[in-house]
Amino acid sequence: MRTLTGKVRAETREKGSRFIATAFPARGAEEASAGIEAVRSEFPDATHHAWAYVLSARGPDPPERHHDAGEPAGTAGPPILQAIRGAGLCDAVVVVTRYFGGIKLGRGGLARAYRAAASSALAAAATVTLIPRARLRVSLPIALDGEARHIVARHGGHVESAAYDDPRRSVLDTIVPRDARGRLENDLKTLAHGDAAVEEIHPPVAGPSGGPLKTSPA
Repeated sequence: MRTLTGKVRAETREKGSRFIATAFPARGAEEASAGIEAVRSEFPDATHHAWAYVLSARGPDPPERHHDAGEPAGTAGPPILQAIRGAGLCDAVVVVTRYFGGIKLGRGGLARAYRAAASSALAAAATVTLIPRARLRVSLPIALDGEARHIVARHGGHVESAAYDDPRRSVLDTIVPRDARGRLENDLKTLAHGDAAVEEIHPPVAGPSGGPLKTSPA
């Protein structure tokens, strides 16, 4: 899976209409909605602000949504969504702002124009590879806290938070690459001579955090 590294914008024209496509990453529906509203505020006099997004499959948010923004049904939001899918992206939002140029494009022309606008922005975007990750809660003797953190880091993860309600034990909430979970659990139990508990907590994540970014032109 890949997502965008930041916001990118591209403009296309079709028979006098301007199509301004703004693409940006979002980690959930709330962040996506805030970004969409920001684009609307930036172009308050535009005729339409059609949009679509694709999110990672986590939490209660629907993974895909789209909106035609007053254009004929299916001519704006779905073509934008197709462009995102075609680029192989997730956690990605595209808003296409249209300034009507006085010439109607017809349903087919509209769909092609919206998809072309979205695709032009995505083609200009830099992307990052998302690594499926697991959230793990680790409990082990407090004397091993520092060594446990080093082991988590060695497996490409990081500690999100720590709790020390029991003065004898550390409870570390970690994020690690999913394919490293088994090796991490084995290493922690070896470190603690079996006195370590590892359980998965939710929601799961998919992201570059805890490891180097892998960027590439889209």
